[in-house]
Amino acid sequence: MTITFLEFIKELPVNTPLLITAVLTCAVIFVNGWTDAPNAIATMVSTRTMDVDRAIIMAAIFNFFGVLVMTMINANVAETLYKMVDFGDDAKMALVGLSAALFAIVLWATAAWYFGIPTSESHALIAGISGAAIAIQSSIDGINGSEWIKVIYGLVMSTVLGFGLGYVVVSIVKLLFWKTDRRKTANLFKNGQIFGGMAMAFMHGAQDGQKFMGVFLLGVFLSQGQAHVNNFHIPIWLMILCSLLMGIGTSIGGKKIIKSVGMDMVKMEKYEGFSADVGAAICLLISSLFGIPVSTTHVKTTAIMGVGASKGIRNVNLEVVKEMVLTWVLTFPGCGLIGFIMAKIFIKLF
Repeated sequence: MTITFLEFIKELPVNTPLLITAVLTCAVIFVNGWTDAPNAIATMVSTRTMDVDRAIIMAAIFNFFGVLVMTMINANVAETLYKMVDFGDDAKMALVGLSAALFAIVLWATAAWYFGIPTSESHALIAGISGAAIAIQSSIDGINGSEWIKVIYGLVMSTVLGFGLGYVVVSIVKLLFWKTDRRKTANLFKNGQIFGGMAMAFMHGAQDGQKFMGVFLLGVFLSQGQAHVNNFHIPIWLMILCSLLMGIGTSIGGKKIIKSVGMDMVKMEKYEGFSADVGAAICLLISSLFGIPVSTTHVKTTAIMGVGASKGIRNVNLEVVKEMVLTWVLTFPGCGLIGFIMAKIFIKLF
């Protein structure tokens, strides 16, 4: 099942629940671009490979291609998010719960941006809709355990594989070029980092784009009174909308996150930025192919930590790392609780 762009536009003025859900979902996608997408281009900006404005345009373009190509290959990540929770058989009540979850995610992400901490929109999304589902069902029956366990796999995978690949890739690069004059490799790694930034932006679209489009379609079907849709098709117009919103969000609020991830955590040279991007992109590709929703923020930051650790743990700014870890630890219970509370409030109001 799907919805065409014309059908969507025609239904907006006459379907208030659809309008509200669409606005909230677009706000969440925008905030994702604001707080999450900058991670894809943080290293290439910090090493002065590309200026911020050009990097943002590049990120928006390759976010779209990531959404388009990976969705055509498989939509496993979108399907995982779509099936992760059960809001019950009452479509109206389910829509209230979803709206509450989306509202909670915007609140949480905006607060994280204010403090310059690159929180994970993926974790916030998962936590928010899970908290709302529990509130709607008044029990943990609202959680689909078989799909939720993939989140745990993703958390472990993104930490271990992200750090490990960052460490391994930079070690291989050092081994291959240890006798080469660094000045002669400057252009090579500059171009390599542009490629790495493109790959990261592509995989960010493949991962996060699918997650939010899955939630968008869930809202569309619920607003039409359909609480249980097992098969769906993601339309191209939604891919374009998702990419544009991410790009606009990154252009408005990305610099603060770029500074935290690309400059404050580890001081990097171009070959190190290239290694972090390649390692993170490989981890995201593996996760996407297996339909495991992971945090692009988590993967990128752990890859950067792996690159820094290759020179010794002292080269990693542990204070910045502690802030990020604390945010990750707090996101699941914090955003989950906000989603739960907002769902209860929305139930009373609507």
